[in-house]
Amino acid sequence: MNRWMTDPILRVEHLSMRFGGLIAVNDVSFSVGRGDITALIGPNGAGKTTLFNCITGFYKPTQGRLAFAREGRADEREVRALTRTGKRHARLASGDIYMLERMPDFEIAAKARVARTFQNIRLFAGMTALENLVVAQHNALMHASGWSILGLLSVPSWRRAETAAIEMARAWLARIGLEHRADDPAGALPYGDQRRLEIARAMCTGPALLCLDEPAAGLNPRESGELASLLRLIRDEHVTSILIIEHDMSVVMKISDHVVVLDYGALISDGTPDYVRNDPNVIAAYLGVSDAAEAEQVVAEIARESHK
Repeated sequence: MNRWMTDPILRVEHLSMRFGGLIAVNDVSFSVGRGDITALIGPNGAGKTTLFNCITGFYKPTQGRLAFAREGRADEREVRALTRTGKRHARLASGDIYMLERMPDFEIAAKARVARTFQNIRLFAGMTALENLVVAQHNALMHASGWSILGLLSVPSWRRAETAAIEMARAWLARIGLEHRADDPAGALPYGDQRRLEIARAMCTGPALLCLDEPAAGLNPRESGELASLLRLIRDEHVTSILIIEHDMSVVMKISDHVVVLDYGALISDGTPDYVRNDPNVIAAYLGVSDAAEAEQVVAEIARESHK
């Protein structure tokens, strides 16, 4: 049985996002499986990034529910009960559940432990690669420093936390093959290395869900292969669930456990990569034709032409 059905970490339920008269996301529902790589795909303007912004708190959705089970299971009855209370969070026997649509972005990152990257790289270009990974752990470091005073006094608990942060940073640099560039400015690294460094920085926050917005954009085939290997490592070794927006179908079909397809803000397909690849509605959306029947006709014509 598919994990997005049996063990969802995130339930997106009837989510809509309107900007005045423009409906960017229209009544979308799907689940993200715990420990899965879930790809969110669709033509340009389909509403993918808007949906990401709702999940990560940059936008407050017009309507709908975003139930996130950091541990345990997002049981439907428990989610309904939490919805009726009007609260943001509940600690249940199965684990913590968060209603992300009720939370600001900084709480989603710090408390629910949802991390994200963006289409444009947002590293601290003037800081070293190592410093970028250490600064990602600022919440733990600030807590250990007693909000500065213990750090200024260099008490043992602060020194231990600082050492642990540096060790984690170096471990992630080793995982992405950049240990030898630890002291180089992040902005001086090749583009593909910066992409992997940004993902490693997000992982230094200890996320339960990692949201990646077009991480393969601008990468060559070798770099795309390295990215795919890194994402599989994150899923398999760190048991981190991944939600990814991606246009590179070779990456999507290679690494995804589950694929969700949007078109004009609406959900048009949801299933395994093989199912989605052969869905006439998806073919119609990507070919820019009006319906599935027309898409099948176009595909048949292309196949006949290719055999001439």
